[in-house]
Amino acid sequence: MTVEAGSSHEDLETTWQRQMVFWHLVFAAVWLGAVIVTLLDDSGPRGRGLELACIVGVGVAYAALGARGLARENEWQGAAYLLIAWGLVITVQWLNPNTETWILFFALFPQTWALLSRWRAFSVTILVTLAIGVVQWWQSDRSSGDAAGVIVSTTLSLVLSLGLGLFIATMANEASARAKTIDELRAAQAKLAAAERESGVAQERERLSREIHDTLAQGFTSVLTLTRAARAALGRGDVETALARLDLIEQTAGDNLHEARLMVAELTPGHLQSRSLAEALERLAATVSAESGLRVEMQTRGMPIALGGATDVVLLRTAQEAITNARRHSAARHVTMQLVYGEDVRLIVTDDGRGFDTSTPRRGFGLDGIQSRAQAIGGTVEVRSAPDHGTTIDVALPAEPDPVAAEPDPGRTGPPPSLSRSES
Repeated sequence: MTVEAGSSHEDLETTWQRQMVFWHLVFAAVWLGAVIVTLLDDSGPRGRGLELACIVGVGVAYAALGARGLARENEWQGAAYLLIAWGLVITVQWLNPNTETWILFFALFPQTWALLSRWRAFSVTILVTLAIGVVQWWQSDRSSGDAAGVIVSTTLSLVLSLGLGLFIATMANEASARAKTIDELRAAQAKLAAAERESGVAQERERLSREIHDTLAQGFTSVLTLTRAARAALGRGDVETALARLDLIEQTAGDNLHEARLMVAELTPGHLQSRSLAEALERLAATVSAESGLRVEMQTRGMPIALGGATDVVLLRTAQEAITNARRHSAARHVTMQLVYGEDVRLIVTDDGRGFDTSTPRRGFGLDGIQSRAQAIGGTVEVRSAPDHGTTIDVALPAEPDPVAAEPDPGRTGPPPSLSRSES
């Protein structure tokens, strides 16, 4: 059987390989017991010698073929071993009906079900049990009623061996079915994760296309229009108008450069690399304040904890989107970000812009994106706004510590400050 690396079927095969020592030890113990009871048998040197030869043959067959069959190296080796082993055991029964070597059954019947498919093992168990029963019946004193005892013992042996075999096969099939189910679940999870990544990439591309259209594309269009106007003015000999158009071109190009730098600052995931969430938000506030003139203030309240990566990303993207809205659409002059740690972690972004009516359908502004990101990890979003009264975006997410990042720093003493401010 071919299995994929890392699959549950591979884990099942690995477990089976680890259990090979147990199978070898069981066979060795049973085989040694058969040798001892044969040596103690009083059937005579000649009969005892033939029985020992058969038992030794079983051991040699196991070492040469059976062990490799159990190790899944070759299926035919396991079948050949069973053919030889059962043939020798039946021969022993024929040589000495009173032999105690039946203890080999404790090894051979489980091996039959381990080495063969379910229905083949079922058939071999019936044939072997009946063959041994026929040999014992033939060797018995049928006139004294021994035959009835042989029939009873054969029937009981058949029932017990089939019951044991079916139990082993059922357990193996259940383990294989569980492994298959786990593999299917893993595959479904991988497909779902891939679909979510593709959806996230598509959403990010759509957002980027809107951002570029609303900023850079419009700026380049203005530059192109002004350039044509300046060329036309020069064609008429109107140098003053051409110089005025060139001034506008320079101003528009500078604005576009600022927009590009802000876009890179907002989209670069490096904000969170080697930084805590609070540090990333402080850096974002400082960058936006320096590039745009919008005054952004950052506050942290409560006892900071290391959160999972998904939570950090959602809150950082929320802050970026809220600042973008305040800068481009609200004509805000001041934005305050509050990161609050408690039973949950909250990010509250407030601006002093023109605001809007929350009861009217909104288009764009990224608020839907903020809400979908938060809901994806079990969070909530509340938007409070009114015309001429600014806007507040309040995002609350489950405060689940990252088990790795939350390990205490032995070099740190004392609690962190309850309030830190960064203003530019």
